Amino acid sequence: MKKNKFVLTLLLSVLLSLQAIILPTAFADDEIKNEPADNVIGFEPQAKSVILLEPNSGKIIYEKNADEQFAPASVTKIMTMLLAMEALDDGRITLQDKIVCSEKVKSMGGSSMILDTGEVRTVEEILKGIAIASGNDAAVAMAEFLEGSEESFAVKMNERAKELGMTNTHFENATGLSASGHLSTARDISIMSRELLKHPNILKYSSIYMETISEGRKTPIELVNHNKLVRFYKGCDGLKTGFTQEAMYCISATSIRDNVRMLAVIMGAPTYKQRNADASKLMDFGFSKYQSKTIVAKDVDVQQIPLNKKGDSFFIAKAKDDLKVTIEKGTEEELTKKVNINPELKKINAGDVVGYCEVYNGDELLGKVELYSDREVKQSQFFKNIKDIFSNIFDHSI
Repeated sequence: MKKNKFVLTLLLSVLLSLQAIILPTAFADDEIKNEPADNVIGFEPQAKSVILLEPNSGKIIYEKNADEQFAPASVTKIMTMLLAMEALDDGRITLQDKIVCSEKVKSMGGSSMILDTGEVRTVEEILKGIAIASGNDAAVAMAEFLEGSEESFAVKMNERAKELGMTNTHFENATGLSASGHLSTARDISIMSRELLKHPNILKYSSIYMETISEGRKTPIELVNHNKLVRFYKGCDGLKTGFTQEAMYCISATSIRDNVRMLAVIMGAPTYKQRNADASKLMDFGFSKYQSKTIVAKDVDVQQIPLNKKGDSFFIAKAKDDLKVTIEKGTEEELTKKVNINPELKKINAGDVVGYCEVYNGDELLGKVELYSDREVKQSQFFKNIKDIFSNIFDHSI
């Protein structure tokens, strides 16, 4: 009996020991599964608010406090540049238009091109002053040129922000200098940054590290980019830094590698080194997860389009341009390609655009390219129910 009690006691002791080992392990697994998002990327951004996204699709890869309002400092000038680029692309102004600097322009403190009252500079030079040197005087000069006054320009900034869906942003000025109520969020800054990237010519300026403007001046204007990542981070070609005592160190940074672009927004970093480190690590993470894939190459056959029920009469739809998409690595098998041919065509000449090809990941449209015909198709060749054929969508797995 004593022997049996000893064996039973020993077994209970072993079970309790195993329980002590197994249960904490199970709880540890649950803790890993429920890790806060801040730990998913393997490091903790020190900035108060950040967001990382793939700007072509708008896919958010990582975020932290992305909807919390903070002073944006000179990152504000992304909206100033956006309104300028939209005016350029709409033909309302040109790069060679002359801007006459006012007394207010000369009086601006902080970052500056050191513009003088009455000084005449081109739109392009003022754009460089904003994009490279973060000139407050340049931003006000552009605002006055476009809308007559900085106050009127701020109204336009807020109207454009509303149109873009920047629901947590309000602008008081064109510069980002501290002002009551002048606030934005990392998410909203990413929205206007994406919109600015739709005007790729801005990157010609924001990617410049140093430039000298000497024409018409006794003392040349030396522009040095406040965004040091354009020099020290591979692929970085924009967009805008910012700093005030209220905002601390901010940046909207974009880089491109192997046809993949990343956009990182940092707000409220404690130092400029930490701001740059957070932005660099976030973009590194993005580049590690995404790749560019060519779905269709320019002038390659995409689809044979039948012109009768037998299919012995047809033309070939070819891609007008390359169709490249940015996708998360390992998701290639989820892509589908859809070909749409215009059902209203009456006659086709060789080279005519006849429709388009789309690429989807599930229901998400990733990209689109126009298709052209490889040959002439006379009206007499058309099948009487051609609309039924042309309106068909050709689906393919990629």
